[in-house]
Amino acid sequence: MQALLSEKLNLLRVSILFASGAVASLEASRVIREATFYSRLALGIVRLMRTSPLADPHGVVQEQIAHREERFLATLRCTVFGVPENPFARMFARAGCSHEDFAQMIRRDGLEATLAAVHREGVYLTHDEFKGRTPIVRSGEQIPSNENSFDNTLVRGLIGTMSSGSRSRGTVTSESIAFRLYRESYYRFVQEEFNLDKRLAIAVEAILPSQNGISSCLKTARVGSRLDHWFSIGGSLRDSFHYRAATNGFVLLSNMLGAQGCYPEYLAANDYSPAARWINQRIADGHPCVVETNVSSAVRISTAALADDIDISGTIFLVGGETLTAAKRKAIEATGGRPYPNYWTTELGPVGYACRQMNDGNCVHLFHDAFAAISHKQLAPLSDTEVNSLSFTTLLPSAPRVLINVEMDDAGVVEKTNCDCVFSRLGMNYRLSHLSSFGKLTGSGMSLVGSDVLEILEVKLPQQLGGAAGDYQLVERETRTGSTIELRVSPRVRLTSLEQAREGFLEAIRGCYGGSLAVRDWRHGEAVEVVQAEPLRTSSGKVLPLHLLTGD
Repeated sequence: MQALLSEKLNLLRVSILFASGAVASLEASRVIREATFYSRLALGIVRLMRTSPLADPHGVVQEQIAHREERFLATLRCTVFGVPENPFARMFARAGCSHEDFAQMIRRDGLEATLAAVHREGVYLTHDEFKGRTPIVRSGEQIPSNENSFDNTLVRGLIGTMSSGSRSRGTVTSESIAFRLYRESYYRFVQEEFNLDKRLAIAVEAILPSQNGISSCLKTARVGSRLDHWFSIGGSLRDSFHYRAATNGFVLLSNMLGAQGCYPEYLAANDYSPAARWINQRIADGHPCVVETNVSSAVRISTAALADDIDISGTIFLVGGETLTAAKRKAIEATGGRPYPNYWTTELGPVGYACRQMNDGNCVHLFHDAFAAISHKQLAPLSDTEVNSLSFTTLLPSAPRVLINVEMDDAGVVEKTNCDCVFSRLGMNYRLSHLSSFGKLTGSGMSLVGSDVLEILEVKLPQQLGGAAGDYQLVERETRTGSTIELRVSPRVRLTSLEQAREGFLEAIRGCYGGSLAVRDWRHGEAVEVVQAEPLRTSSGKVLPLHLLTGD
């Protein structure tokens, strides 16, 4: 009874902290939605922290690899082929493929080859179809779907993750405790691969609605360590007070449950030197560090260290959220730091991590136990560039969703690897190399869907500022301090001021999928610049709404 009362009091503290800021600044429907989401998240954290980690994570993962195909088929029998209204069931029916046909193909040709074959027959989802932005149409017929069509009905989700911080509903993924326990295994393998138990963990992560910072507190505690410090971009009190309050509430709850997390220290606008100095002081005290952050923040920490002659050599940066390009890798390595990418999506969870031998390019070990990955060539949206589009299939029985050949608007190459590392010894002998995003605007760990950005450039900005489609273009640049966004506005548009255009663009971005987090980060890093100039053209003379330039 006392434990139950304590749990309710802890949840009440979180709710009060959240509501105190939210009520004043958000519309009622959003307050209710977020309060419900965070209440479920709090309950999930309580249950997770009261559940012991897997006793033998190596054995559990190796067993899953050994039985990945038969377990996948068993899941499909119940969740897809046994549910005629499931969109994948309808696709298989149109392809003339039964569960037994599919199983025979896998036994004869292997899982990946079979997935490629059914992909050609129409069993797949584009990213826009999965998100519900475009209807699913196969052979001229529309296949009905909704936000719950792909849920794994064999598991009960509790811990929610919500993609981005937009004013739209975003994508909520409800994960079971079993799935979270399995996911923890990956961080244990990372800890083992990089000897992280001998390093202090530092997070440079966003506060809520991003859960990265809270997750860093929890996962370090779950592997017997603790987070040494958390630096964050907090936005202004006017637009982010409720998220600051909710974040503090979750740190309080986590600490009451034994996580020993730390409250975020907010960085001043475009100033990452406090993080560099903190790392330097820890190194001077004899404690090497590992920093978890997005790629652009790692670059900004590194450039701040170089500018102020701060020694952070030997620091490991575990980075994600955007492409680790050659220019960004070079900027981090100039300090003596070592960057290693990871590949996550909100919808899938952790897809892969680099090992210590992956010292160039942007590649990771594919978590072969949890995913099958194939690729096919296609033209990237909003461009004339051909890419190797990756499609993923979920294999874990505890996965929140049952997905088959689903695109994430990411490109890469699936290939064998022979590393001598923890992941290879477990049987994860495939890697994803040349990883990059297309159809999305990325930068500073934020991703915005190209179709949303296209509407802003071709509809909203012309309505607000004048001009027409083709008069506005976004150019994503790589510089020595990270990614910057340039909004080019044709001289045909009579602007009152460049600042007016900048604020109009940021306000429009705030209202789209992923916008709140992106605007918070871009303002902090002074990453958006408006120039009045004609849009850039490709070598073939085309003017594309999104134009990517290589490093300056």
